[in-house]
Amino acid sequence: MILDVQMLGKITVLTVPGGHLDAGNIKEFKQAIDPILKTTSTIVADMSKVDFVDSAGLGTLLSVLRQATASGGDFRLCGLTRPVRALFQLVRMHRVFGIYNDRAEALASFDEA
Repeated sequence: MILDVQMLGKITVLTVPGGHLDAGNIKEFKQAIDPILKTTSTIVADMSKVDFVDSAGLGTLLSVLRQATASGGDFRLCGLTRPVRALFQLVRMHRVFGIYNDRAEALASFDEA
């Protein structure tokens, strides 16, 4: 899996490629994000191209959040599609993650913190 990575000041913005974030590609996602987590802990993940996340995907996103916060940073999500947002609300993950409508809103949220 190839993540599109952009550095905007001290914030790393990565775009998760389209399709699914599930048991079938979690290993690839972890391999792609591990080097990023070694160099930065302030990350915004643009999920606008992801239309399905399963429990393995949620678990991996939680793991990334834990790693980022343990390093003094944060891991925020933006651009969740309707089905992915519904899943996050169903399992109450919207209370755990900072979720924003778009990149601009997510980036601005760091200024407010």
